[in-house]
Amino acid sequence: MGLELAAVGWGSRRIAERLGRPVTTVRGWLRCWSRRAGRATEVFTGWLVALADDPARVLPAPAGSAVADAVCAVTGFAFAARARSRMLKVPTWLLVSAACHERLLAPGWPPA
Repeated sequence: MGLELAAVGWGSRRIAERLGRPVTTVRGWLRCWSRRAGRATEVFTGWLVALADDPARVLPAPAGSAVADAVCAVTGFAFAARARSRMLKVPTWLLVSAACHERLLAPGWPPA
């Protein structure tokens, strides 16, 4: 959820307050995500295309920033995964966590 809020322009202090997390923790998440946003967009868009029945209908349009593009790719992947597997009630970030083996913000992810 913090990454989604960042994608729509929220800053680390506001996100931290909303999530009840330390500002330094949220700032770390956002820095990490901004460094890997381009590669994450590639990975999740690839997975989305692999899962979608008609990829052209579900590919996200450019969202205005690398961070926002990455969040759109992630949420698009989750939508396609839910539709494919009929797990319609599984939360987006739970699917994302499972797909990347809980390494979304870990060093070395996504693989080159």
